[in-house]
Amino acid sequence: MDTKTLRRQIEEASLNAWPALQQILYDGWILRFSGGYTKRANSVNSLYESRLETETKVRFAEKCYRDRDMPTIFRITPFCTPRDLDAFLAQRGYAQLDPTQVMVLDPAEPYPPSSVVSPEAEGQIRQQRLDEWLAPFAHLRNQHVASQQMHRAILCSIAGEVQPYLLNVRGTSVACALGVLEEDQLGLFDLFVDPAFRNRGYGTALTSYILEQAKQRGVRWVYLQVTEANEAAQRLYRGLGFWELYRYWYRIRRG
Repeated sequence: MDTKTLRRQIEEASLNAWPALQQILYDGWILRFSGGYTKRANSVNSLYESRLETETKVRFAEKCYRDRDMPTIFRITPFCTPRDLDAFLAQRGYAQLDPTQVMVLDPAEPYPPSSVVSPEAEGQIRQQRLDEWLAPFAHLRNQHVASQQMHRAILCSIAGEVQPYLLNVRGTSVACALGVLEEDQLGLFDLFVDPAFRNRGYGTALTSYILEQAKQRGVRWVYLQVTEANEAAQRLYRGLGFWELYRYWYRIRRG
């Protein structure tokens, strides 16, 4: 498969894996609304060729988010049209936020030696039912009640197969992750290790376990999204063999 085709497949899979609770399709753009929980589910995403004037479309988007008392956020990807959308938004006063790498891995490929973890670091990893996973996740992330409710609503609206994972050490949940399987593509989301248990190999152990499960299921591609500022996570993923497929960032205008 050529890189251009893979990019489009992963982009579509990632949008399906993290759906918005409401959306508007507008001249090749998707305006997504989910009560403000995550920028991915509350931003404008451009997928197809545009016909209308850029300013007309941007004003329409701004009104839609303003009517919902939300900031207007655009997600800028290699697929955006028009091609000068990012520059147009910058001139309009939109600030750039959270440059992010989309990384992929073929789980059938041999893991690099650096991904090997000791039995001590492996802990006890299990796939959970969603309702059993949400409470430990909320505790690990110190998630307030309103966010918990919105998070649950998004997860329950996912059309693909949801795979929640927990890593427990001596009965304590120290790490979590969420997989979303669509055909032969698995998205990896919400990987988080309790700060008190970091630098012990738990993130590597949990990710390695999920990759092995994906391999056994015949998954062709595992993908994830990691911000450029999160250097520790980037090192973890590169150590496992993930490589950058493309990048995106957000443009945000408040008020």
